[in-house]
Amino acid sequence: METRRFGRSGHMSTVAIFGGAAFWEISQPEADKVMETVIEAGINHIDVAPSYGQAELRIGPWMPRERERFFLGCKTMERTREGAWAEMQKSLKLLQTKSFDLYQAHAVTTLEELDQVTMKGGALEAMIEAKQAGLTRYLGITGHGVDAPAIYLEALRRFDFDSVLFPLNFVQMANPIYRKNAEDLVAECVKKDVGMLVIKSITRGPWGERQHTATTWYEPFAQAAEIQQAINFVLSYPVTGICTAGDTHILPLVLQACQNYSELSNGEIENLIESGTHYQPLFS
Repeated sequence: METRRFGRSGHMSTVAIFGGAAFWEISQPEADKVMETVIEAGINHIDVAPSYGQAELRIGPWMPRERERFFLGCKTMERTREGAWAEMQKSLKLLQTKSFDLYQAHAVTTLEELDQVTMKGGALEAMIEAKQAGLTRYLGITGHGVDAPAIYLEALRRFDFDSVLFPLNFVQMANPIYRKNAEDLVAECVKKDVGMLVIKSITRGPWGERQHTATTWYEPFAQAAEIQQAINFVLSYPVTGICTAGDTHILPLVLQACQNYSELSNGEIENLIESGTHYQPLFS
């Protein structure tokens, strides 16, 4: 599988980053089978968070043996220094590791939340202290929503984060305001050598009244050809990689698409974005 440099960290991450959200509710034996698939695919980067159900508990048993294999990113939704520090200690224990490679302020979806994270006594203080103490090497910010790219542009003005994680798919990019902000964010990250992780890469839209056929909270594209098209679109941007969808049954198709990635031309990108106008975007 192709690898790409994860910004200034210098880590060559596989374009598929295992998204721990797939382990929201799963037995250890089932999780073990998925982890074996992840390792067999050559994935070397994991994205996990306390808010992902049983994810930390299920990934933890693999870390004593496989920690050196993976660039490990974790997150906190706590907004205060004390809360973030306490949650980090719990995550370290559950994941059975002494330190993270990346620790991120998670689900920052409004400027008010960004204020809380970056203010005096906010979570960012705990993150900086953790880096100074050797508990993490790099610091990032994550989230979703229609304002995500604009919020992370502002975040990068306030603090020199090492990475950002945000939604990118051809349906969402059919929104011209979202597209402008997303492309501005990508350009700023390239300029500052900030690593970029993408979520919601295979999102079709909200479920609405349709029957749920996957464990993702949004409706994903489910056919191999559709997933390949969606992955090709995202990876044609200068991002590091995509966090795999939170569904263990879709995971093999996503891994296959990442392995078979083919860069799109500018014309193909524009045609896909135009086709996105026929879908309802997840964020509006």
